[in-house]
Amino acid sequence: MKGTALVTGADRGLGLAFASQLASQGWRVLAGQYLLEWSELLDLARCHPKQIVLLPLDISSDASVREAARRASKEVKAIDLVIHNAAVSSPFKDQEIGSGLNYKEMIRLYNVNAIGLLRVTEAFRSLTDVGGLKRQCIISSEAGSIERSHRKAWFSYCMSKAALNMGVARLYEELRHEGYTYRLFHPGWMKTYMSGVRNDAAELEPHEVATMALHYFLTSGEADRRLMMSDWQGQVWPW
Repeated sequence: MKGTALVTGADRGLGLAFASQLASQGWRVLAGQYLLEWSELLDLARCHPKQIVLLPLDISSDASVREAARRASKEVKAIDLVIHNAAVSSPFKDQEIGSGLNYKEMIRLYNVNAIGLLRVTEAFRSLTDVGGLKRQCIISSEAGSIERSHRKAWFSYCMSKAALNMGVARLYEELRHEGYTYRLFHPGWMKTYMSGVRNDAAELEPHEVATMALHYFLTSGEADRRLMMSDWQGQVWPW
């Protein structure tokens, strides 16, 4: 077996594709499970009973993340790779300033999309500190790029992804001296369930993006020497 990976938001879409491809490549996968009734992840676990470990995980909850880390420590001795994939969007994303912004909803997105990274990183340190690879991979977005994002409105999502990027930068400065390496990734416009239903108008299938992302995550290169964000085509993005 190649190693152990933790994938947050593994229920469907890109997270499910990560879990599936890693298991097929010989990894043991701790699959963060938020939608306990979602059948696709359950089916994947049945197909790979020795490699997929279902781990109930709500990255917006301190208690849930701590409990997930406790359960993980009963299953594995170390985690080599973490893919911070879980994120949410909002049905209010198109609200413009002056229309009565939903600030409670904005805080919800910030709590998941930005602070969730810190919760998971902190709670799982006892396992990642002893991992052989110490690789942290973060699914970001063009929406968080101050230079390149030109979306109208989308305050909650764009601001939460910009905060995520800053969180990665701060973790990088603190933990790279302990051997941690980082991969920040913009996946493009995918046919996923970010808005609650599958977006079939999008350009990319999750399994296609997962294949390209895992190549970036698992190979050595310039990203070992500096913090950078790459996209699904291998292009470096300003962020």
